[in-house]
Amino acid sequence: MQVLDLYAGPTALKEIQQHGLKQHMFDYMLGASGGPKWFVLAGLDRYVFSTFFAQRKTPLQVIGSSAGAFRFACFAQQDPLAAINRLADRYSHTEYSDKPTAKEITLSGLELLDYVLGDNGVEEIIHNPIIKAHFIVARCKGLTQFEAKPLQLTGLLASAGANAVQRRFLQRFYERYVFASPTSELQISDPNKMPTRYVPLSKRNLAQALMASGSIPLVIEGVSNINGAPKGMYRDGGIIDYHFDLNFGPHDGLVFYPHFYPKPIPGWFDKSLKRRLPHKSSYDKVVMAVPSDEFIASLPYQKIPDRKDFETMPAQQRIGYWQTVIEQSDRLGEAFANLTQDQDVANKVKPFNF
Repeated sequence: MQVLDLYAGPTALKEIQQHGLKQHMFDYMLGASGGPKWFVLAGLDRYVFSTFFAQRKTPLQVIGSSAGAFRFACFAQQDPLAAINRLADRYSHTEYSDKPTAKEITLSGLELLDYVLGDNGVEEIIHNPIIKAHFIVARCKGLTQFEAKPLQLTGLLASAGANAVQRRFLQRFYERYVFASPTSELQISDPNKMPTRYVPLSKRNLAQALMASGSIPLVIEGVSNINGAPKGMYRDGGIIDYHFDLNFGPHDGLVFYPHFYPKPIPGWFDKSLKRRLPHKSSYDKVVMAVPSDEFIASLPYQKIPDRKDFETMPAQQRIGYWQTVIEQSDRLGEAFANLTQDQDVANKVKPFNF
């Protein structure tokens, strides 16, 4: 059974045809929002973090929102394998009360973050000379900045309506902030002309930025007044950059993107907009590694995990299911390792179908 599919844009495919699949080809790596969906990629992350990029000599810019930001907070620590295992284990064992409040879920997230970062994680991420971490966060405007659910919901509905008209109208409700490695040179270009603002990561704001990047509206409390950034309410980076529709500079290398689906969804509000696809130019240099349909069909319930599992499954059933997916995900890491040694890998790459 083929467990992993590779997709590539035209420029990325030419590079693979010439050089195979080598770590030095990549200057960037992306990590999408998606909460528990990430469990299906855990084994791929374990291999990529600890082995594929282990001998890296030049900086790799890693850019994540929400769950992707948490993953890359692991990648930029000195022992990324231990860190990603802490994240997978603690997150997959999460339990809530029958009707959890935003406060309860927020406190659980803060405990998870503290456990994943450990005693030295913040310092290690900030000072990593090779793995340059970037966490995407949305700064809220208007009613979306309030915690009161009626006000926040009204703001969300208004922003969803504006987004349905044109994606760039999102900037009336949210601003993209990138909390970046202090020595980062990353440049983000948005084909929808939404601006990007950068704030250096520091000991005082890293945990705040990371928590904000995963603060799902209405579900988790936002983070207000992050140190070093303009005052305001900050929430989930996936609101603007759910699966990404961006170009990166200043370097010309490829973008490595382990992802859950072969068709990325630009922003959180685009999930129901079937016509809203990323620009082809944003994926010209992207190599995407995706679990195959066959692999997903082999999992319990023939699907990858998602947040709805909290509502539809008793805790022990859900935790058992998630643990099985995490164990099975090691097969993706093994498959990717084999592709890096495959002389015929270019002929196994698929074009993006969007």
